[in-house]
Amino acid sequence: MSKDVAEGNVLELTGITKRFPGVLALDTVDMVFRKGEVHALVGENGAGKSTLMKILSGVYQADSGTILFSGGSVVFRNPSQAQDAGIAIIFQEFSLIRTFTVAENVFLNREPSGLAGFKDMRTARKETGNLLREIGFDLDPDARIEDLTVVQQQVVEIVKALSITATVLIMDEPSAALTDKELKNLFGIIRVLKARGVTIIYISHMLQEIFEIADRATVMKDGETIGTKNICETTKEELIRMMVGREIKDFFPASVRTRKEELLSVSGLRKGRKLDGVDFSLHAGEILGIAGMAGSGQTDLAKALFGVEAADSGEIKVLGKTLNIKSVRQAIGAGIGYISEDRKNYGILGPMAVRVNITVADLGRFLRGGVLSGKKEREEANKKIGELGIKVAGMNQRADTLSGGNQQKMLIARWLLKKPRIFIIVEPTRGIDVGAKTEIYRIMRALVESGSGILMVSSDLPEVIGISDRILVMRSGRIEGIIDQSGGLTTEERIMSLAVGHDYSFSEGIPS
Repeated sequence: MSKDVAEGNVLELTGITKRFPGVLALDTVDMVFRKGEVHALVGENGAGKSTLMKILSGVYQADSGTILFSGGSVVFRNPSQAQDAGIAIIFQEFSLIRTFTVAENVFLNREPSGLAGFKDMRTARKETGNLLREIGFDLDPDARIEDLTVVQQQVVEIVKALSITATVLIMDEPSAALTDKELKNLFGIIRVLKARGVTIIYISHMLQEIFEIADRATVMKDGETIGTKNICETTKEELIRMMVGREIKDFFPASVRTRKEELLSVSGLRKGRKLDGVDFSLHAGEILGIAGMAGSGQTDLAKALFGVEAADSGEIKVLGKTLNIKSVRQAIGAGIGYISEDRKNYGILGPMAVRVNITVADLGRFLRGGVLSGKKEREEANKKIGELGIKVAGMNQRADTLSGGNQQKMLIARWLLKKPRIFIIVEPTRGIDVGAKTEIYRIMRALVESGSGILMVSSDLPEVIGISDRILVMRSGRIEGIIDQSGGLTTEERIMSLAVGHDYSFSEGIPS
């Protein structure tokens, strides 16, 4: 007779092992999930999180081990079996049909039957509306997916799970494309689900989110379970040590603080209601972090400097020369490189090879008589792969199969071919695991030590404090203050006081 789950638990994993050719992906993993809890699953890329969740959702089957769920031992041969049992998963890439309505997606292939066996979409719309109201979300069941925001599409995925009466809902990096406001809405829905007794398995690299929403967190590393902690009894530092075996203070490479010539000077920059007279400078040898509340103008400033959305007025000087930057081409020609926070849509060429992604910005240098020299291109791509430590199976590997950290290094390699003096990097480590963040920081520090300057926009305050030489704080499209970190006394409270307009007495002020 099969053993049942212990009282209070909804799901128990014992000795789960999974091998792929040449790789031990999961090594005797043990894990317990309680009814009605938010259980975070954390670890670096390659730790085994996704493989484990695919086993739970029926995509893969374990080579050995036991899954206890819903009355006994189970083995799911496909996702439909897992869903029928009550386990649903929401991947980063939603499985929605964009031209269908909300109700059509929720009941896809499970439409209620009416008279003579015909589909009863009226009932489907009604039940979809009821489920939406249960989680407190106002959304038209007849709205088309293509007209919805990312968070609304995420809600549709959640309602799909509820429509099959899921008792376990797996959420894979649910905040990756959400604004702060949308994330709060998502957390509100998660709390409603939790109150209904649904168990949420929450996979995320964002420790701040985990400490806000999770009850417990399990750390995985190299396919093994390192340990499980009650969130109220642990710290971010402890989880990081468990994930990577390093102290948080070791994340950020030390700055040599050798600020050199002025690379960029901005004066009186204005853009509609987004930028209101911005003044600052960037020097060779420094990382200038830009912080502020969402919507304060940080990304608008970055886009204006790169010509994505040209400024209405103001002066921009690069190496002492006044420029009228109205296009991306002009910015690149002036020696400015830009890495967007949205790697998927404005960075990588997903289906194309890593080699092409690295060399595409400067193919002209590989032309010989109008013909592309594949040998030279491959040599340069391979050189940059080695220099930046990009982990690939080969330079012809598809770019969208790389981890987030390796995609980011690939984009940096692309700009290194153009040799810009000024790098604008927006959210440099968004969606990147803790270990890979350290590598990105090392590369950023090496860039400025070689004579470049980095303008970094980040919503991660520990990151801003840890890697920046100076911090520019914005509020309502203006520079509220610039903090020089040479004293080493910067705190998150100090930055937030400026960001919200609170008078936090300190010596630095508006730059002259």
